[in-house]
Amino acid sequence: MASLLEASSNVFRSEKLPFLCRGKTRQCILPKRAAFRLVPVAFSSSMSTGAVEHDQKSNSSDIAIPIMVNGCTGKMGKAIIKAANSAGLHIVPVSFGAEKESGLTVEMCGKEILGHGPSERESILASVFQEYPNLVVVDFTVPATVNDNAELYCKVGVPFVMGTTGGDRDQLYKTVEESKVYAVISPQMGKQVVAFLAAMEVMAEQFPGAFSGYSLQVMESHQASKLDTSGTAKAVISCFQKLGVSFDMDQIRMIRDPKQQIEMVGVPEEHLYGHAFHLYHLTSPDQT
Repeated sequence: MASLLEASSNVFRSEKLPFLCRGKTRQCILPKRAAFRLVPVAFSSSMSTGAVEHDQKSNSSDIAIPIMVNGCTGKMGKAIIKAANSAGLHIVPVSFGAEKESGLTVEMCGKEILGHGPSERESILASVFQEYPNLVVVDFTVPATVNDNAELYCKVGVPFVMGTTGGDRDQLYKTVEESKVYAVISPQMGKQVVAFLAAMEVMAEQFPGAFSGYSLQVMESHQASKLDTSGTAKAVISCFQKLGVSFDMDQIRMIRDPKQQIEMVGVPEEHLYGHAFHLYHLTSPDQT
């Protein structure tokens, strides 16, 4: 007799997970009750062979997770689509972008993706979600659209990954927490940097004020196409502030000029169009 593996719907709790999903830098919001439709892994012995074959075919679209990448024409959007395609995920041929991109089709990984502007987002997303009930949205758009996009995802009920920095982060977390939508929010997706940020948060919590009186200088360099201040830098500074360092976010020195990046920061020329160099310099009260 075949058996069916089930997960209880109350396994999940609404909480801020420690270390990798805590604080204002990385949030992992889990609803109190989970409602997943799983791909069948076993069938009742009372089902006929034909019924099993039919059920397998009807669920074939569930095997590859459908992923919608918003901001697909950007550097990160392109990288996400390439990685998702390599992982065997189903790339939904729809993406949100700027109004000027509405109606334009771009080809990526052999797939044609149709762009839609802000004015038609809600109806389009609802339609896509109806067609792909297991949809996950990955957002690498622009800072100005962070909150509007998150509110839309939560309104429609679509789980999402927010990799876009900027926007009103407190409002962003509040929007997700008040909804029943799964969301991963992070200013940084590199696992080593995530580990570093987690370590900084632990230190800030366990040793508050340890660097009181110290002064801090921060310089961050990214490719010229990155218009906003590094979210990673803001997260690190937030930890230093908890450690007692007085520093305002507007003191961050942003380097976007390629000549300065080579001469001042030491960015290799071949990485000018895709890099992230940060410098954090602490000076003790006695200047030693």
